[in-house]
Amino acid sequence: MSALVSFDRVFEVLDAPNRVEDRPDAIELPRPKGHIEFDHVSFRYPGVDAGTIASLEMGLPRGSEAENEDVLHDINIDIRPGQLIALVGPSGSGKTTLSSLLPRLYDVTNGAIRIDGHDVREVTQESLRAAIGVVAQDPHLFHDTVGANLRYARPEATVDEIIEACRSAQILDVIQALPDGFETVVGERGYRLSGGEKQRLAIARMLVKDPAVVVLDEATSHLDTENESLVQQALASALSGRTAIVIAHRLSTIVDADQIIVMERGRVLERGRHAELRRAGGLYADLYETLIRPAVADSTAAENTTIATTNGA
Repeated sequence: MSALVSFDRVFEVLDAPNRVEDRPDAIELPRPKGHIEFDHVSFRYPGVDAGTIASLEMGLPRGSEAENEDVLHDINIDIRPGQLIALVGPSGSGKTTLSSLLPRLYDVTNGAIRIDGHDVREVTQESLRAAIGVVAQDPHLFHDTVGANLRYARPEATVDEIIEACRSAQILDVIQALPDGFETVVGERGYRLSGGEKQRLAIARMLVKDPAVVVLDEATSHLDTENESLVQQALASALSGRTAIVIAHRLSTIVDADQIIVMERGRVLERGRHAELRRAGGLYADLYETLIRPAVADSTAAENTTIATTNGA
């Protein structure tokens, strides 16, 4: 009986309507250059019904205050093609929510988001999402081969394109050393790969897709020094020549960003470059002293320990 109830629940979710649909007159997004505008964007999560996909998303409980209150308030950001924007702020400040609106996982409540002048609600979801590559903090890998996981991004990709993407993502040597190479099954959620290897494979998958825009939650604090260094090299290839919105954790990304957006409680509190924001002495300066600089010191200490151990061997 419990199995039947479970199947009923699965089909109930599968049959649930999508909250975001293409408009009847939606157009294909032309090959984008990557100019992104958040124009007076405000957002609140829609009410959650038990039988909808939304009831499983974002951990939002029914009756949450977030259903009745804006979680983003009047956000204005202009990102030029090829720029790197770092989103910085305390946990719960709205960084992930803001980045999820660009590929239309949800629609804005007020305002508009535009790519190259096109409101994202006026283009087809397929063409919009084809232009955007997302690398999450915990990338999802399917219980399939390495090659199948890479081709998921672009089934028509050639062997040479896949190999070059893996080389750029610093993962080709790892794949070639696997028992069956690209035909090796990675296991459920990629459990046969290390955390750094999964991240680099996800970056390679994004490079296979070759999007104009990248949304990246770059979390490398749980990686060892060697894996973190390889992921950093992979990210350099991934972001080169692309418009990038990065939920930034590493100092190098923050320092190199064309613009740092500092968020708190769903609002843009500060914006600017690293040096000027530090001089301003606001929230960013506090975050730098309490979170960013200690993380850099820990990383440097770990690296020095590794070097000392190697030299002493």
